[in-house]
Amino acid sequence: MSNINIRALAKELGLSVGTVSKALRDSHEISAGTKQKVQDLARKLNYIPNPYASSLRRRKSKTIAVVLPEIANSFFSLAIDGIEAVAVEKGYHVLIYLTHESLLKEEAILQDFQSGRVDGVLISLSGQTTGTGHIRDLYAKDMPIVFFDRVCEDVETTKVITDDFESAYKATQYLIGKNCKRVGFLGMSPGLSITIKRMEGYKKALSDHQYAFNSSDIILCPEDPEKSYTTIRNALERKDRFDGIIASIERLSITTYLVCRELQLSIPGDVKIVGFSNLSSAAILNPSLTTITQPAFEMGKAAASALFKALKRESAMPANECIIIPSTLMVRDSTG
Repeated sequence: MSNINIRALAKELGLSVGTVSKALRDSHEISAGTKQKVQDLARKLNYIPNPYASSLRRRKSKTIAVVLPEIANSFFSLAIDGIEAVAVEKGYHVLIYLTHESLLKEEAILQDFQSGRVDGVLISLSGQTTGTGHIRDLYAKDMPIVFFDRVCEDVETTKVITDDFESAYKATQYLIGKNCKRVGFLGMSPGLSITIKRMEGYKKALSDHQYAFNSSDIILCPEDPEKSYTTIRNALERKDRFDGIIASIERLSITTYLVCRELQLSIPGDVKIVGFSNLSSAAILNPSLTTITQPAFEMGKAAASALFKALKRESAMPANECIIIPSTLMVRDSTG
């Protein structure tokens, strides 16, 4: 077998790339038996470590990368503030990369990092990301990677998230408590972990309160703003329209306001709205928007701290852990 790399070793052994990488470095985190299996196969297949990549890892750029799906979302703006607060203290520069929700752009960006341009990566996945090959390729080069908000569940590294399931449950329960008879869920990118968890929390709250769930109560909106507007308008023009809405993405809250204004639907009289949003203007919208406010700044700080903890240990990967920082329900006028 030629050009054998860590990823190929991992596939052959049925282990994760991170486990194989640690075993080859004789990490204390890996059992003696697993180390032996990895090292035996490496010898058998003539695995040769990439000295160029190793030297790049030793030569610090004093720069970290932050890979984001978008920047217009206020959550990511606040998260960047949290990341920079830690990076500046550590004497590091922060480079921001935008995927614009494109898997191809995400793959190209991570491929570029293999040149040693940055010392570590903080990433929130694009809406199109389903596979993990491009992430594992970079991980196999001993590049520390930490996920935040939109995470990849099956990569062994630190993930910083909020309580998406519980927050959606709380929002749904609140609307039920405000006498909403039919609560709808607006979402995007159904493959993302945050979307899945928020939908599960929404459905569990309906079930726990003996509300019937129909698949048509979940409205998955396209990325295109005009198509998204049309999708929400069509939902609110139905005779059996929602009288309560959970907008699981910030921009969908604003789109729902615009649709209600055009259709002359009163908020909160005809439709009550809860949005996942960190908008500073939520309190001055007319009516003010009830929000699930995510701890964006704190999540950014926690993700950066985890990355710098790994960088301090030189070639060690971030710990395989999940850090959960709870969100807050901020009640305002859009729910009466």
